[in-house]
Amino acid sequence: MAELTAKQRKECLYAQQGELDAVLMYQELAKVVKDPKDAETFKQLAAEEGRHASVFHELTQEVLKPKKTKAVAVPMLYKICGKKFLYPIIAKQEYAAADKYEPVVKEFPQVESVKNDEIRHGDTVMALLNK
Repeated sequence: MAELTAKQRKECLYAQQGELDAVLMYQELAKVVKDPKDAETFKQLAAEEGRHASVFHELTQEVLKPKKTKAVAVPMLYKICGKKFLYPIIAKQEYAAADKYEPVVKEFPQVESVKNDEIRHGDTVMALLNK
């Protein structure tokens, strides 16, 4: 495996942290959403975000802890604003993550599946609005 440059290391640590934070966020969101299908979807996304974090952990070799900010704020936003407001924001973050991972894929092909999952996550969250 190629050695991480300082810039790549910083990007991968940022990505790893984001994935860990997303695990907690989706787990907490699953507890508060009204629709059981949404809850199941968020539990599945949480599990996939955990796998993503492990991909970045293999690259960084650092153990990080999830931050609870999004896990507190996002369920609160759901309760206040509802899914029509919140889900597009979540989807946009998933798409943005995919864009951010694109340059990393060239050097570290194992990140490609993570990038593709993020696009699918954005599509999945948006699809919850159309049922």
